[in-house]
Amino acid sequence: MPLSLDTVHNSLLITIAVYLSCVAILPKVTNYLLVDKKLYIFPVMLSVYSVAIIAIVLLRIDYSRPTLLYGFIIVLFWLFLSTLISRKESTLTLSAINNFDIKTLSENPRIELQVIEAPYLFNKIEQGLVVNLHNPLNAEQEKFIADCSINNIAVYHSETIREMIEGKVHTTHLSENTLGSLRANPSYCIVKRGWESALILCSLPLLAPLALIISAIIKLESRGDVLYTQIRIGQGGKPFKIYKFRSMEIGCPKAGSKFAPDEHARVTRVGKLIRKTRIDEIPQFFNVLKGEMALIGPRPEQQAFVKDFEKEIPFYGYRHMVKPGITGWAQTVQGYTADTETTKEKLAHDLYYIKHLSFWLDVNIFFKTLKTMLTGFGAR
Repeated sequence: MPLSLDTVHNSLLITIAVYLSCVAILPKVTNYLLVDKKLYIFPVMLSVYSVAIIAIVLLRIDYSRPTLLYGFIIVLFWLFLSTLISRKESTLTLSAINNFDIKTLSENPRIELQVIEAPYLFNKIEQGLVVNLHNPLNAEQEKFIADCSINNIAVYHSETIREMIEGKVHTTHLSENTLGSLRANPSYCIVKRGWESALILCSLPLLAPLALIISAIIKLESRGDVLYTQIRIGQGGKPFKIYKFRSMEIGCPKAGSKFAPDEHARVTRVGKLIRKTRIDEIPQFFNVLKGEMALIGPRPEQQAFVKDFEKEIPFYGYRHMVKPGITGWAQTVQGYTADTETTKEKLAHDLYYIKHLSFWLDVNIFFKTLKTMLTGFGAR
């Protein structure tokens, strides 16, 4: 059947809408960390196209499959090409007043740091000025920083840039006063609860059959209950019961107040697969609907671990300011933690998430989680 002009016209409009959506979304998704934007182009495009196709089906819009397919390829190619030829997307060029450890920032290949000295001139600054606002400055430097702000030149605190590069909040030099102002956006937390619950309810037709198949396979492989429950610590330090598909042999000793390196020997064959792909976490969607967890947030820890960590790690309790999540920033960036030192690193990532909590950071984590599920990064 020959294509009608209306069908092609609709498909072209949809392709243009997808392109504009990707152009708007990509900077927001990658804004929280100096990441390579090219890595996000395909998953963002695939997600936007999927939404467009669902809209086409629900609204019964006439469309041309070849036009949509060619449009997808052309838009994908153009986004990759425009990202490659745009230097601003790959490097952040900053001027710096040398009152902090320049080396910690200049070693990053995605930052070009140019140290400026007196006389301080605006024309030497390209994308912003970085300075440690907590360290001493002379009168000339203070005036120059004020003049930069007045003239709409971005002034960055060196620790803010460091956070942006590393994706974590360093706790070494923090004080109670500093962390006391650390609050998750209360308005977004309400919205977050709504969209996460809606997403789970909409995905139930796909998740329910998958859950039944996994349950049957677990039952066939080993005796015991399909679900595994454990008490974890949630928002505000309150304990709750977490649900997971059982991945270990029944009757094995439960983990105590220390990490268990011998756990691998007790994991079943099915357990290895569902852990690697993270689908053992599907029952925790029930925890999300109950309001005990979120889809995205700091991973909840066992009670015994929390008691030990609060004694050994300063500010550890601050990670309980938000609901724990099925996946999170620390989990996708760092992976599994096996001792106190790596848990300190995990806390730094968790505090970064709480400090920058927003819809677009959650979207960033969502795409990182997809990569984690495909690669098995951080699986035990």
